[in-house]
Amino acid sequence: MARPKKEKELQHKHQIMLRLTDIEYEIISESAKAVNLPLAEYARKQVMKQKVIAKYEIVADLPELKRLIAEFGKIGSNLNQIARHFNSGGIHSQRMRKAIDQSVARIYEMKYEVLKMAGDFHSTAGGSLDGNTETHSK
Repeated sequence: MARPKKEKELQHKHQIMLRLTDIEYEIISESAKAVNLPLAEYARKQVMKQKVIAKYEIVADLPELKRLIAEFGKIGSNLNQIARHFNSGGIHSQRMRKAIDQSVARIYEMKYEVLKMAGDFHSTAGGSLDGNTETHSK
């Protein structure tokens, strides 16, 4: 099935020839790929000073993260068992209290391990891990 035609006013009929160095072309090409736009559309938006929004998804396959994820799962399972025990009218025991304290302490230790890893990633990748995954180009 053919693509529907644009209205006459919206058709791009005029061309501008532009020469770029290899480095300039590489930068523009990578920027266009990052925002998932064709090169011409990306260049048009830049020329017209329209906002270009890039969304990045950071995927890491680090053994440390896998270990932490597995450990978070185990702690979650322990906490679910503890909650089930208390919700079914179970008595509070020293053993139960110790298990809760250990789980909470381990969660805090893991939080600091994750923050340290994020800091290491931040310094090696030159990026920001402040929770904002959008980058706006001017």
